[in-house]
Amino acid sequence: MIYLKVTKIGGFGMNEMEISPQEYEKMNPFITIWRHPKKTTRYIIKEKNYFYIIIFLSLGYIGSTFTGFIDLGSDLDFLPLWALVLFTVILSPIFGIIGNAFSALGVWLIGKIFSGKGTYGQMFKAASLSVWPMIMLIPIYLLWMWVDPDSLFYFSNSDYSFISIIALLFTIAAFIWSIVIYIGAIAEAHQFSNWKSFFTILIFLIPLFIIFFIIVFIIFLIMIFLGIAFLSDIV
Repeated sequence: MIYLKVTKIGGFGMNEMEISPQEYEKMNPFITIWRHPKKTTRYIIKEKNYFYIIIFLSLGYIGSTFTGFIDLGSDLDFLPLWALVLFTVILSPIFGIIGNAFSALGVWLIGKIFSGKGTYGQMFKAASLSVWPMIMLIPIYLLWMWVDPDSLFYFSNSDYSFISIIALLFTIAAFIWSIVIYIGAIAEAHQFSNWKSFFTILIFLIPLFIIFFIIVFIIFLIMIFLGIAFLSDIV
């Protein structure tokens, strides 16, 4: 059997394990992403266009958005279930593209500190792979919404049901594997180690958490001042 050693893919050098041309041509990235995230990243960067990337990115964000429905309760009472699902399907891809573009920009720029060699386009493709595990949550959460919606939207006030336990286990597994894939994909695209990839992502996330905390704190202060002003008017 003839084996191919890939040394340059998508315009940048990469050390690749030996794979046969037949295996490379028949690769199914949605299956190989679970066991070989780096190998799949190389394949995606070289072989797949942005339309393909956006399709799976959109599906991943739909699944990710469904996880946000847990314990939302009365916040969603004004929407019928079908409208909630429809809005999720329409809006999640839009926010997914924007979020992935911003994420790719962050890890692309910060990765340069660690001598990363990936381009922004390669980083956009690599970063999108992190939400692929969320795709498997779509049928599970749709089933949960159909079978027992109260245990989803009022989770903290409900007893654990079979569907809720299964959904939570799959959600935890999906989130853990998303992190693993994210680290491996960024490492592969930037051509550096997993540790450098980890710190690249960490440095990118720390400012986001700080900004998020500041925004929440400001909103909290505004609510307090508005509440005090309202009480003053009543008194």
